[in-house]
Amino acid sequence: MKMIRYIIPFFLVLGLATSCKVGESYTRPETDIPDGFYGGEKIQDSIFVGEKQIASISWSEFFKDSTLNSLIEEALDHNFDLQKAAKQIEISKESFLQSKANFLPSLGATPGSFRREYYSENFNNYGSNRSRRNHPDGVPTTLYTENLAYAVSLQTSWELDVWGKLAWQKDAALAKYLQTQEFQKALQTAIVSEIASTYFNMLMLKSQLTVAERNYALSQNTLKIVKLQYDAGENTALAIQQTESQMLRAKALIPQLEKAYTLQENRLNNLLGKIPGNIEMSGVLEDLVLSNSYSTGVPLELIQNRPDVMASEYNLIASNARVGIAQAMKYPSLTISAGMGLNSMSMGTVLDPIGSGFALLNGALFQPIFQNRKLKTNHQIAIKQREIAELDFREKVNTAVTEVSDALVNMEKLQEEYEIAQTRMRTTTKGMTNAFLLFESGFANYLEIINAQEDALQNQLEVVQLKMQLALAKVELYRSLGGGWREESVETESTEQ
Repeated sequence: MKMIRYIIPFFLVLGLATSCKVGESYTRPETDIPDGFYGGEKIQDSIFVGEKQIASISWSEFFKDSTLNSLIEEALDHNFDLQKAAKQIEISKESFLQSKANFLPSLGATPGSFRREYYSENFNNYGSNRSRRNHPDGVPTTLYTENLAYAVSLQTSWELDVWGKLAWQKDAALAKYLQTQEFQKALQTAIVSEIASTYFNMLMLKSQLTVAERNYALSQNTLKIVKLQYDAGENTALAIQQTESQMLRAKALIPQLEKAYTLQENRLNNLLGKIPGNIEMSGVLEDLVLSNSYSTGVPLELIQNRPDVMASEYNLIASNARVGIAQAMKYPSLTISAGMGLNSMSMGTVLDPIGSGFALLNGALFQPIFQNRKLKTNHQIAIKQREIAELDFREKVNTAVTEVSDALVNMEKLQEEYEIAQTRMRTTTKGMTNAFLLFESGFANYLEIINAQEDALQNQLEVVQLKMQLALAKVELYRSLGGGWREESVETESTEQ
């Protein structure tokens, strides 16, 4: 009863001490986020006017191409970088679980121990077993004491979180765990975007290859006519040479496009976690459709939608927790240890719980003294690292807003270019047709038909490229707004409502 009388006040004092947590709770820093996105106003007013926010749309709903969606799904299962990111999440989770376990007492057991000690007579005059050790020539020497001890015990130790050090360690580990999850989301967003970009590049090269082959066939036909005219004395050998040169330029474009297509195919296979091989491409660029029935939302939502911004904020949260840890390290740490078990001087009585039982209760208070400068330095360094993490978070937010603005401007101007290029393509195609008819009738020379074909070819290739760039611009806007990591679409209200 006397022990209980002392222990109860002791634990009451400890309970009050555990409320003395040092450090500052995390608050999100202020950011200069505008109310709307700058640039691409025409696009925002005329195209992105749907009720759903584009960032809340899953990649399977955003991309309407079944082939592309199947490629993305395969990459999410087999991409090497994503698999490594999943392992990093598992590592961070283990660290977080360990930080939670730090609050619990440690427990250890000694199943059995035997100790045999010898003391000189001057050290212990009350030993139970005295013996006289003889010199080799038979002369007695110093008396000594022999002690035997047998024990079975259970020990525990518990560090009380008086200043919140363990709590801050848990907060830091949780923030790092959540940060690795955001890293995986950001990586998935990048991979989805890269697969879509590679896929669209392949569709573009496929369409350009069709244009090049058609133009080569037309150049061959033109060369035949020029040769017939030469045989009839209506053209010179120079006409044949220049027409053939133009035909060979058209032919040389084919292997260039085939090479570029194979390189893109290899890149896509690598993203899928596969070795190089053929990928079936049933779609064509002209049939590509990316829905515009979504809204861009507002810049403030980028913090929640962009995984890289969230990862930066979790890094700031962890840095703030490390400041608390460094501050708590400057104060005393309190550890309580206890033990119980059985011990005896005789093997036969060691298991007797009444005669051999023992119990221990110890408390240790450790106050750092000569480490004060080192601990103060660590605290100041942690504060500066938190300030750097805050600057990094602000920069990430600014970068996210800038990328959305860039994507909107890029889409708007590409749309204008594409419309102009389409009008020009209709003009050059019609001009090439008329030039060929005049050439066959003898009212146009070979130079006119060569120039008309060359102009039409370059314009057709440009239209195909602009079509692909428009698709990539939409993908980039989708990525910059924070889309690509959700497996299912999320219902959101329109920002205009």
